[in-house]
Amino acid sequence: MGSCKVQNDKQTKSVLVHGPIIVGAGPSGLAVSACLSQQGLPSLILERSDCLASLWKHRTYDRLKLHLPKQFCELPLFGFPGNFPKYPTKRQFIAYIESYASHFKIQPKFKQAVQTALFDHASGFWRVQTQDSEYISKWLVVATGENAEPVFPDVVGLDKFNGHVLHTSKYKSGSEFKNQKVLVIGCGNSGMEVSLDLCRHNAIPHMVARNSVHVLPREIFGFSTFGIAMALLRWFPLRLVDKILLLMANITLGNTDQLGLRRPKTGPIELKNITGKTPVLDVGALSQIKSGKIKVVGGVKEITKNGARFTDGQEKEIDAIILATGYKSNVPTWLKECDFFTKDGMPKTPFPNGWKGENGLYTVGFTRRGLQGTALDADKIAQDISEQWRKIKDLNNNNNNNYTSNSPSYPT
Repeated sequence: MGSCKVQNDKQTKSVLVHGPIIVGAGPSGLAVSACLSQQGLPSLILERSDCLASLWKHRTYDRLKLHLPKQFCELPLFGFPGNFPKYPTKRQFIAYIESYASHFKIQPKFKQAVQTALFDHASGFWRVQTQDSEYISKWLVVATGENAEPVFPDVVGLDKFNGHVLHTSKYKSGSEFKNQKVLVIGCGNSGMEVSLDLCRHNAIPHMVARNSVHVLPREIFGFSTFGIAMALLRWFPLRLVDKILLLMANITLGNTDQLGLRRPKTGPIELKNITGKTPVLDVGALSQIKSGKIKVVGGVKEITKNGARFTDGQEKEIDAIILATGYKSNVPTWLKECDFFTKDGMPKTPFPNGWKGENGLYTVGFTRRGLQGTALDADKIAQDISEQWRKIKDLNNNNNNNYTSNSPSYPT
């Protein structure tokens, strides 16, 4: 999808893009492209990998399902198939993404890793450099999201460990860890689910819970906890809703502090909005912790050749280590001379106004509100670019421009 004009010189291939350049062919980039298509506008997606939604295809474990009901995870203008379950599997979500791209005839340019993106003030255009081409456009949409690169923690002695060490981005199944003692560093949704998967494959997981964490039931009395929270927020203040959720969690799950999972002082929704830290939605790990099959341990003081020493003085032998330490944005590595993002690669302007920068710069997938936030921002971006497109087109027509295309004028 997208209208391009190619110019070649001795050093690189220049591609003039009639429409926005979108960096990233995950759900966020596809959502913006679809919304632009609905407005009758072209776009061009650049994707560093060889497929759509590469994070979902290549960096997720086999048992992964959506944590929220499907109605909260739909992309704009195209819903999930009716026969999909309430919580679609990884494979079903990938199938949905591929159907979405097909429906809107979105054809990204794959294996185009953006090295730099820079706004050229002299021409008023964005110049996006990949390994073999330069793409030029009036608009740049950053859609690489919050989870572009895995985070590797600085743990003393990790490099000396004799066993297998991997990040959850490389973890597929607990079947390869049968009968092994596995240290899972991290107690968020990934850490909990990986520990549960290991348990179900007869491994012996030890989950590190160094920091406090909110654990909520995925459902309360058959209703999605997230759905209940969204409904309550329409009528009650956020902090009161947090108190209601925690009361329900204590009734259904019990006191998680007694299991080594300390709750933060700030409520789950407020904490999510402030820091982006997502509460854990329990899908079975808590019962395994209560039974002792998943062992919760404190902070790691040091990794040894054959195990770990913990801050409480304990020492355990370990066969393998899995880093459930999350992901981070990679925007600062390639977006140059732009102060719209923090050093951590997140928009400085908080939600709901972080979707638009200056000089035709837009962001999507950085709201810390999942696919719902993506859908909201994608629609705003398409509306805003559409208004600019019409103004440029009207201006060209008023100037009796000889350019007969419906596209705005671009430099040659």
